[in-house]
Parts: sequence; structure tokens; C-alpha cells
Amino acid sequence: MLVHVMETITSPANPRLRALVRLRRRRDRDAAGVTLVDGVEETSLALRSGARVREAYWCPDLDDGRAAPLIDDLTDRGVPLIRLSRVAFEKIAYREGPDGMLAVLETPGRTLAGFEPPTPAFLLVAEHVEKPGNLGAILRTADAAGVDGVIAADPVTDWGNPNVVRGSKGAVFSVPVVSAGSEETLTWLRDRGIALLAATPDTDVLHTEADLTGPVAIAVGAEKEGLSEALLEAADIRVRIPMVGRVDSLNVATSAAILLYEAVRQRAGAER
Repeated sequence: MLVHVMETITSPANPRLRALVRLRRRRDRDAAGVTLVDGVEETSLALRSGARVREAYWCPDLDDGRAAPLIDDLTDRGVPLIRLSRVAFEKIAYREGPDGMLAVLETPGRTLAGFEPPTPAFLLVAEHVEKPGNLGAILRTADAAGVDGVIAADPVTDWGNPNVVRGSKGAVFSVPVVSAGSEETLTWLRDRGIALLAATPDTDVLHTEADLTGPVAIAVGAEKEGLSEALLEAADIRVRIPMVGRVDSLNVATSAAILLYEAVRQRAGAER
């Protein structure tokens, strides 16, 4: 491994590091158009997915050797690599047990106007989802299920939130992600003939009984309130996930996983 280090920083008070810490705030991320990716695995997935890396920070004292292929890749791409001491790296790391790699990447996400999924579209709509960890978990499932895109409708958190990136294990860069208003999303789906599915207890149709083999967007809502009335009323398909225990709701990421994999099952069967 040939490491081309541009600079070495040992002090946690370095102005460059203070600027990185400020990127934990959304307004600073939005102003700079970048986000932070903490971890070898997450940064590697982002690179494989075509993400643009502005610069990377590496701490040899925390690196157990797994970063070698990534560093070679970063070097080949001409990405500036800055070496940090352990105390300096721990200043900028936002995860527990950092592995010595943190990268600054251009913020993921696009507009609906610039998004055209393949046909038949297989999408997920996450409306008002607040917790970055839930949004990250939803993205991991979306990546695993082969979803064509995830639309954040009336988003509360941004795609560049470091905890979304961490929770997604970098999948925020491998799955096309879009931000839009709920009404804009509904209009966009109607114009393309993509059916909207909403889960609700107010129906007798189980999620396994609906036809999910065609163009479909599966909608999940906020952790507390669920989907808005506008999306529920506009839904072409309403299903319920059976629940036989005493708890009356599921975690939003769990609900998304159940619905997405039912669609995966049906679509795989339709292709045989």
C-alpha cells in the first residue's frame, strides 16, 4: 500500500477539524453541500456506488489493516488524504469504536424532476420519518430488496445526516434517494401510473393479498402519527400487517421491511 498523505494533523484544535465537527449540523452541511462518512465499509460502498469524495482522513493508530484497499482506491482517484493522530481523529469521529477512516462526500439526493425509475417501478416513500436511525435502517432494507429509489416526502431529516449515513451502512449512496413534498410526490406518482400502497389497520386486506407485481410505491409514515391523511386517502392499495400481540404498532423500519419483502416475493414469483 503506497499512501500519498497530503498533510498530517496531530492537534484536535486544528481549524480544519473544527470545520468538520460543524458538519454535524444540518445548516452547515447544506451550506457546504457535503456530508461525513465515518468508517471503512461505509466509505467503500459509497465509492463503489459512484459517490464523489472531496477528501479523506485516516488514522493509522486506529486502522487494523482493513483500510488498505480503500486507501489504494482513494489514491488512484486523486482524493486528498490527511493523516491524523488518534486524539485528532477521535475529535471528528461520530461513531463509537471508530476504525480510522472518515471521508467528506458530496451530499446524496436528487429532485423528483431529475428522477426516472425503471419500469415497472419499485419504490418506497418515507413520509415525515424523523429518526435518522430509522431512515438509515430503511435504506439498508431498500438496498437489499433492490428498490429503485426512496422518496422522502415532507422530510424532517436530510439524506446527508451522518446518522442516516451510518444507519444505512452507506446504502444512502447506493440507492437513489429523493426529497419532495407529499403533494408533489402524489402528483409525480399519478403522472407515471405508479400505484401507491399504504399500510393501515382500517382495512381487511392483508399485505400478502394485494398485487404488488406492477409499478408500486410502498409508503410508510412518521414514527408517532403514521401516514398523513392526504397519502392515506390517495392510496390505490390499502393493506394491513397482521398483529396478534398487545402492541398496536410496529417500528417504521420493520413495517417497511415486511412490505418490501412481500413485494420482492411476489415480483420474483411473477418472473418465473
